[in-house]
Amino acid sequence: MRVAAIDCGTNSIRLLIADIDGANFREVVRDMEIVRLGQGVDQTGQFHPDAITRTLAAVDKFAAEIAKRGVEKIRFCATSATRDATNRHLFVDGVRERLGIEPEVISGDEEAALSFAGAIQDLDPSNGPFLVVDIGGGSTEFVFGTTSVEAARSVNIGCVRMSERHFANDPATAEQIELARTDIQAAIAIAAAEVPIIQAKTLVAVAGTATTVTAAALELNEYDRYAIHLARVTAAQTHDASTMLLTKTREQRLALGYMHPGRVDVIAAGALVLSEIMKATGATEFVASESDILDGMARSLVHR
Repeated sequence: MRVAAIDCGTNSIRLLIADIDGANFREVVRDMEIVRLGQGVDQTGQFHPDAITRTLAAVDKFAAEIAKRGVEKIRFCATSATRDATNRHLFVDGVRERLGIEPEVISGDEEAALSFAGAIQDLDPSNGPFLVVDIGGGSTEFVFGTTSVEAARSVNIGCVRMSERHFANDPATAEQIELARTDIQAAIAIAAAEVPIIQAKTLVAVAGTATTVTAAALELNEYDRYAIHLARVTAAQTHDASTMLLTKTREQRLALGYMHPGRVDVIAAGALVLSEIMKATGATEFVASESDILDGMARSLVHR
């Protein structure tokens, strides 16, 4: 069966088209556009008209690809920013017109379950229990389990939200970093009250922040998802990458060969979130996974 999954987050919108036959999973197309749908949502509670325009333009592009590839089933999930926006109907209506399906504004719990399913698909269950951490634009999911979710919590410390809330300067000042750190630590504590974050055998980190930090740790000259997938990054490397990204200017971050231009403005805050998670969990390393919520969504379509 050929399926398409679209994950629309706070910072990016991503497409995966895959052929699934039983346990066999073959990727056909994987694409991403940085659209910053969550622009200003933390402050205003609403989508900015420009953000909706950018995002629907990306949906148009993905719709054309889906039509060309003969997809049988489509699932479109929107996450943190869409949950928070009071005018989300403008966006939801636009997606429905373009794809002919009802976009789902999924809960943090469902987002966590889909991320977990995608993240562990290439991992050996004997390395569990796993703590899967999905640092998005608006929220971060903490998901614990071995073969299925045993505990999960979503908290509002995504890279876009933290950047907009705390980082008025570029690079951020020491005071701004400490305020962000306090905010992040408080949110991690909320997650830790429900999820046993220090009991996992393996910490798995997914999504753009984690994979970009991995690229930094591996000192890649350009982004290489095959080198990044299942790479192990030590706590020391994570803290070093966070410090490096927090102290560079926008131009210096943009000059990094592995840096996606759309991630330049928010990666420092995201790396700080990941660094603080490493401290809070006591993990000596994390495993980077390029399989995430998109892969979980694609697999879910087989049973629909």
